[in-house]
Amino acid sequence: MREIVLDTETTGFDPEAGDRIVEIGAVELHNHLPTGNTYHQYINPERAMPKEAFEVHGLSDEFLADKPVFREIADDFLNFIADARLVIHNAAFDMKFLNAELERAGRPTIPWERAVDTLAIARQRFPGSPASLDALCRRFGIDNSARTLHGALLDSEILAEVYLELIGGRQPDFALAAGLGEQTASGSGAPQWRAPPRPTPLAPRITPEEAAAHAAFVEELGEDALWKTLRTTGDPG
Repeated sequence: MREIVLDTETTGFDPEAGDRIVEIGAVELHNHLPTGNTYHQYINPERAMPKEAFEVHGLSDEFLADKPVFREIADDFLNFIADARLVIHNAAFDMKFLNAELERAGRPTIPWERAVDTLAIARQRFPGSPASLDALCRRFGIDNSARTLHGALLDSEILAEVYLELIGGRQPDFALAAGLGEQTASGSGAPQWRAPPRPTPLAPRITPEEAAAHAAFVEELGEDALWKTLRTTGDPG
């Protein structure tokens, strides 16, 4: 399963009011494990940077002046994400900006159902608790000391760690190989793992005297006793 953990930085809060994306960062996961493939792009927003936005991410008009505009990088971005699920913190924010930019560039928009919102997952798991990226880093003991300013790629890398913790750590990805055990379909369709037989059975943990005493005790029970039934059928209980 391919997923893209994604973050954007923008000039403000509302693309319909003229705010634009200035940075995209993305990290690729395969079966919930980072592959090392990333996407990172600064973007000229074709407008002035508000002071409030600059204080969040530190991207100035001068820095962005020679960067490509969105329509010039749209195809590379779409090729990177392909048809993967998009893991985003507060997905509604980034999705509305991405789709506004794609629409402006004459490219197909991204279906909303492709987004996995880690903010919604965190609020469901920890109702009433802070669910910002920084708060979740504190909860899971994830180092975010490099996050002095918001940055799309750094935030994506941090979010990838947070996402794995939100879905149960890396446990889903330590798939038990077919040679190590038997996988059978459960009623829900999910695989179940069964330990293989030991190559050498464990040595008995009771003494011969204890085994003889137990056998004598069972013989004193009635014919309908459970122990005799199990011994007859071979059911290990």
